[in-house]
Amino acid sequence: MKNVYYRFWVTEKEVTLHLLPGEQVLCEASTVLKYVQEDSSQHGVYGRLVCTDFKIAFLGDDESTLDNDETQFKNKVIGENDITLHCVDQIYGVFDEKKKTLFGQLKKYPEKLIIHCKDLRVFQFCLRYTKEEEVKRIVSGIIHHTQAPKLLKRLFLFSYATAAQNNTVTDPKNHTVMFDSLKDWCWELERTKGNMKYKAVSVNEDYEVCERLPAYFVVPTPLPEENVQRFQGHGIPIWCWSCHNGSALLKMSALPKEQDDGILQIQKSFFDRIYKTIHRPPYEIVKTEDLSSNFLSLQEIQTAYSKFKQLFLIDNSTEFWDTDIKWFSLLESSSWLDIIRRCLKKAIEITECMEAQNMNVLLLEENASDLCCLISSLVQLMMDPHCRTRIGFQSLIQKEWVMGGHCFLDRCNHLRQNDKEEVPVFLLFLDCVWQLVHQHPPAFEFTETYLTVLSDSLYIPIFSTFFFNSPHQKDTNMGREGQETQSKPLNLLTVWDWSVQFEPKAQTLLKNPLYVEKPKLDKGQRKGMRFKHQRQLSLPLTQSKSSPKRGFFREETDHLIKNLLGKRISKLINSSDELQDNFREFYDTWHSKPTDYHGLLLPHIEGPEIKVWAQRYLRWIPEAQILGGGRVATMSKLLEMMEEVQSLQEKIDERHHSQQAPQAEAPCLLRNSARLSSLFPFALLQRHSSKPVLPTSGWKALGDEDDLAKQEDEFVDLGDV
Repeated sequence: MKNVYYRFWVTEKEVTLHLLPGEQVLCEASTVLKYVQEDSSQHGVYGRLVCTDFKIAFLGDDESTLDNDETQFKNKVIGENDITLHCVDQIYGVFDEKKKTLFGQLKKYPEKLIIHCKDLRVFQFCLRYTKEEEVKRIVSGIIHHTQAPKLLKRLFLFSYATAAQNNTVTDPKNHTVMFDSLKDWCWELERTKGNMKYKAVSVNEDYEVCERLPAYFVVPTPLPEENVQRFQGHGIPIWCWSCHNGSALLKMSALPKEQDDGILQIQKSFFDRIYKTIHRPPYEIVKTEDLSSNFLSLQEIQTAYSKFKQLFLIDNSTEFWDTDIKWFSLLESSSWLDIIRRCLKKAIEITECMEAQNMNVLLLEENASDLCCLISSLVQLMMDPHCRTRIGFQSLIQKEWVMGGHCFLDRCNHLRQNDKEEVPVFLLFLDCVWQLVHQHPPAFEFTETYLTVLSDSLYIPIFSTFFFNSPHQKDTNMGREGQETQSKPLNLLTVWDWSVQFEPKAQTLLKNPLYVEKPKLDKGQRKGMRFKHQRQLSLPLTQSKSSPKRGFFREETDHLIKNLLGKRISKLINSSDELQDNFREFYDTWHSKPTDYHGLLLPHIEGPEIKVWAQRYLRWIPEAQILGGGRVATMSKLLEMMEEVQSLQEKIDERHHSQQAPQAEAPCLLRNSARLSSLFPFALLQRHSSKPVLPTSGWKALGDEDDLAKQEDEFVDLGDV
């Protein structure tokens, strides 16, 4: 015990708490043991557990052991042992070896505290050696500040914005289109050639028409602006995007439900007039997709994810291996992967209508702010290569989600006011995007790491992007309305300024070095030569066609998925519904041709192709990592080849120029793949781990699975990171 306390007192002297502007300490406890991996050996690190109005932080002596390699991807806002209050999912206490959910006022305080996070981290703190009064303060404080209902103005977002108001500097390299001005919408109309049939309007500039809609949006040109005001924006076709062939994607919120026959007749007459402005056969034909009645329900999404996330909230190694044998049946019963497949299928169906049949598509939903955002974004991602660049993708989220009125505050349950409203619609969208990125890596300028940290940013309350239900709510609370009570409006950060979270070196992991940029051909250059060369370099990474040939470029580095996640998951999702003839022909024809990374992009949606997003969901589980293996090994080798090609190109350029041009810095974070984990860059944070012991008694019942068990033991030999 002397040695333990000696480590603790050294920690007290060496580790200090980093506070953001406006952040205040609420309560803390000393002599808290944080388990590194809760097992029979009870290994851990002593330190302080602190709760502020922004985060829960543990200050232990392990923070000083991080070397330079491990801090390459360090988040400047959230540390390894930090949990923002909004990231806390569930809190459990252990009483006499029994685990119970903690909420409200406690009569008895636990000897161990377990925190499950929304980013799927699990923290375990032993309070046996902590003073009783400190235990009461820290446990009560954490429960209250993470679970009690809050007022919007009490969010740390406003404390931070007020304290850092004079020090807030926007990134000049951030060219994301925010769609908060009429100019932005006009630019988007011009970019998509939609300005011939649609117009940007400012009728809602002061939010007098509808607080749900943005100040500026786009409607069909023939539509009189007074019609927008008729039913507070309901029943109005709002433009999302225009295709190269002139077809357009529109969305509409349903008209209010009325019982009075007279009002119903007025609504019907109004809707008929509106419909005729966009449906004028044979020139303009509209297909209507009612997402409220003929598609997923929010309840289905909520239920599926609640089951799905439990597969990854693992308290200890024993629990991981005990559930390993029934992992696939649990995965199947969650239906999460099937929901992803249904979303992608619906987006492909709409894409087929617009691309092949040249039809306008009108998405209908009660408020057009959940599934409309999801499906319209996926369609644009598949059809518009601009949306597959980082700036284009960020602009897409701004347009369809932030300005589209997705209720981030309610759907993420940031205020803890209604658990039933918490539905991970945006996370479902990111998971669908990951499927596309995973299947067609060269088509995207951003990486899966970018998507992972974007999902984490949902719970960091210094960015305004994901903490409001509508642009009106944001503008009102920023002080743009009622400025007489405030000297000047608050300047809130957006999540798109990545320099706030990551140093430039870490940001290189957000950009895909294998992205195939659109070639810029000279006038005298023959079309196709340069593009053909680029395609040859990127074809080995294409996963849309399975190759029988063996070799380095085969996805043998996907062994983690095959061993841990799956026998290819083909048995999990069997499509019972027959695809329509038009859809099947469109789908099969596209996949039978070589992929144009700057044209239409369709995902494979057959059962085996819909996979678990391993980096996000498995990154905190040491048993799920392969040292020196996985996709990171492939990436490392490819980057080495890229550096070699770049070096040769620079030598060639030197012969044509008297002065040497400045050399571009090649990506260097993945050079030593032998030291990296298959779930890089997050797995580097899991330094303490032990070789798992497979439950061989359970495997014996499987008979011919013995060899597989030995294989898995061979591939999941972690040692010390």
